[in-house]
Amino acid sequence: MEIILKEDIIGLGYKNDIVNVKNGYGRNYLIPTGKAVIASASAKKVLAENLKQQAHKLAAILAAAEKEAEALKGVALSIEAKVSATGALYGSVNAATVAEELAKKGIEVDRKKIIMKDIKTVGDFTATVVFHKQVKVEIPVTVIAEGEEAVEAAPAVEEAPAAEVAE
Repeated sequence: MEIILKEDIIGLGYKNDIVNVKNGYGRNYLIPTGKAVIASASAKKVLAENLKQQAHKLAAILAAAEKEAEALKGVALSIEAKVSATGALYGSVNAATVAEELAKKGIEVDRKKIIMKDIKTVGDFTATVVFHKQVKVEIPVTVIAEGEEAVEAAPAVEEAPAAEVAE
């Protein structure tokens, strides 16, 4: 079934895209909720005319998305999380966590624009922020254990008094 999307749907397409979906998905979910319309010949003509008239607006939306993306250039996140003895996280780091960390840095991003798999281990990962179908920014995300910095600093502090006593 061919449909025209009325809004962006992650994993399916962007607003005004013509996509093929299964009949049940289109008729039972997308069309009744107003997220899509059937792509008939007349609907395609209306879409083409609308896109022609909205070309200026679409260019402005693209420029705004590029401006938002500029704010994320060079941003790298380091997220502390509770870790078990085996190195697995208690819970996970997900798009909502990344959005909160960006908000702490003064950058407001809707969590729905962030695409990433849930992180369940310590390490380096990548989150992709989609502002527009042509504007995507990858953000490096480093997950560290919550007490890792304190553990690294603790032996250095313990060694110093021992060295002074030996002298």
